[in-house]
Amino acid sequence: MELLFEKIATYSVVIIFCLIVVIIYLRKQKRESKRVEEKIVQAKLDGMYEPVSLHPVVDEGSCIRTGACIAACPEQDILGIRNGKATTINASHCVGHGACFHACPTEAITLCIGTEKRGVELPHVSQTFETNIPGIFIAGELGGMGLIKNAVEQGKQAVNNIVKSRKNHHRANYDLIIIGAGPTGISASLNAKKHQLKFLTLEQDTLGGTVYTFPRSKIVMTSAMDVPLHGKIKLTETSKTELLDFWMSVLKKHAIQIRENMKVEAIIPENGHFIVETLSGEHFSANAVLLSIGRRGTPRKLGIPGETLEKVAYRLLEAEEIKGKNIMVVGGGDSAIESALLLAGQNKVTLTYRSDAFSRIKPKNNTKIKEAIFNGSVKVMYQTNPVRIEKDSVIVTSGTDPMELKIENDLIYIFAGGELPIQFLQKIGITITKKFGEAVLKHS
Repeated sequence: MELLFEKIATYSVVIIFCLIVVIIYLRKQKRESKRVEEKIVQAKLDGMYEPVSLHPVVDEGSCIRTGACIAACPEQDILGIRNGKATTINASHCVGHGACFHACPTEAITLCIGTEKRGVELPHVSQTFETNIPGIFIAGELGGMGLIKNAVEQGKQAVNNIVKSRKNHHRANYDLIIIGAGPTGISASLNAKKHQLKFLTLEQDTLGGTVYTFPRSKIVMTSAMDVPLHGKIKLTETSKTELLDFWMSVLKKHAIQIRENMKVEAIIPENGHFIVETLSGEHFSANAVLLSIGRRGTPRKLGIPGETLEKVAYRLLEAEEIKGKNIMVVGGGDSAIESALLLAGQNKVTLTYRSDAFSRIKPKNNTKIKEAIFNGSVKVMYQTNPVRIEKDSVIVTSGTDPMELKIENDLIYIFAGGELPIQFLQKIGITITKKFGEAVLKHS
């Protein structure tokens, strides 16, 4: 009987201990859910909750709350745990690198573009990457796929499909013209070389495309890339410079030249092939064309000396990782204001704007920038324009005083607008459709 009482007492202690652990766990989960709820409410107030481009969508039925997606994401507060399931918080901050997608052990995450309420305009592209105009193909970011690894894969697959549909005899100068030399365009160029196509690759700016404008100190690659003519390469964590150097070395090894600073103005069908016209006035003919340009459009540049320096960027991706820098933000729109505010907490930020007041920004941004000016976290220089960018400084002039002013500077972000690629596509005749929460990348 005494032994029975001892067993009952032991089991009781174990049960009580387990109950205490469960209660502590549930309370912790409740507190965590409350914090995430508060962040979601704030994100909605700040206009950051709704995604603007590629973003994760969680299948709650498959989610088992490992937190792997949150740990894998290099951004901050994109995902959180609410009521035991992963959910999005600041979805508009997502840059679509897909780390969460690859990290989820139960494949509960799908990468989608657009939402049920907010559509995203994308060109109509078939499974072979061909548009409604036979012979013109689209792959990569313009088609909704901004992930480096998958953009590389799409560039390769698009060329494979172009090879299958290639005419053996045509009157064009080239079998293929590739427009854009980002990850998709580079992959397509290598694969075109592999298939012994006569091809030409045109880039409106510099080799690397969008990657070249990254202000990131590091780029996270979640899985290996299968690069044509090179094979698989895994760059778990690399810098922008290292990635560009890798691409340059592969292209050089295979004697592939990218024609930089060649902006395409028009693509015109003619006698069964296409005439590609550039801003410089050059004309090229091709049997097929692959568009591998970014969907954000061409950033409008200032056209001043020093703008090609690596410290110059046209969008902000990682404000939380930039600390202790002298930063200049150029522009007076919402993108410029929001970037200045994001950077202000850990850096010395100067915002230069050509007008004498902000007149086209959201009310909330207007309130926040006024507060930042008042507390001194952001210095605003109205009626000023940068005229020269130097390694350690930026030279600006004022509309009221022609005297040059030298400002110490480590990084400069330029938000002067851009030329939307949608207009370029419509000019060609490519059909544009709106995607409302459609999957771009999902587990099979």
